[in-house]
Amino acid sequence: MKLLRYGEPGAERPAILDADGQMRDLSDVVSDIDGAALSPEGLARIAALDLSMLEVVAGTPRIGSAIARPGKFLCVGLNYADHARETGKEPPAEPVLFGKATTAVCGPNDDIEIPRGSDRTDWEVELGIVIGTRAKYVSEAEAMDYVAGYALVNDVSERRFQSERSGQWIKGKSHDTFGPVGPWMVTKDEIADVQNLDLWLDVDGERRQTGNTKTMIFGVAHLVHYISQFMTLEPGDIIATGTPPGVGLGMKPPTFLSARQVVTLGITGLGEQCQKMVQA
Repeated sequence: MKLLRYGEPGAERPAILDADGQMRDLSDVVSDIDGAALSPEGLARIAALDLSMLEVVAGTPRIGSAIARPGKFLCVGLNYADHARETGKEPPAEPVLFGKATTAVCGPNDDIEIPRGSDRTDWEVELGIVIGTRAKYVSEAEAMDYVAGYALVNDVSERRFQSERSGQWIKGKSHDTFGPVGPWMVTKDEIADVQNLDLWLDVDGERRQTGNTKTMIFGVAHLVHYISQFMTLEPGDIIATGTPPGVGLGMKPPTFLSARQVVTLGITGLGEQCQKMVQA
């Protein structure tokens, strides 16, 4: 299933894509695409529906974040060895974890704000894991049982705020609009091999990132297991799993985003995003 949300910011409604790619409204079935809807019980209820009986969404409304109000937006840094090397760092022995403020979450095609005082706003195409079942101290063998599905994420970053302003990375990761999620969440049964998905990202039509999830240092199952040793994962939580090489920081010379540029990105089976850069 491909679950999504449509409508103006703060007033999004839940929907599902049918076999013909039409949006069907889910408002009479679930209140939102949130933790309750993403639980095994919630997904089973949606899966049992006759989609032809649901109202078709008219027109081309704005698409919101695929997940409503995630409790946690966690990220994994340096999870592709070639990306670690392009940033001048060694591949980590354990997953590098950091957080992104949930106020950064936005729709997949919303404008991205360049923060005031920023001169190093950067792009990062990433696979997002969406949790469906409360996970605490889970084994790697059982970890996939706790996953509801996956979504495309752009882990937008301000590199100077991240690395030169002291403290933790979260400062460079959390500006409003720095977390586009979607266009939809794809349930895990539709992804044959999550460790073999192509990722790509363009800036103004020029390819900057090309990668595949098979080159992740720490795979999806390991990440869910590992993170659950330190905190409880709840339904609706998002884990962005790292980015392949080709970020602006790694270019020679380093190259960053400016107003009016357009970023497009995608992952096999998870759809595409398109964002225009604007000044905050």
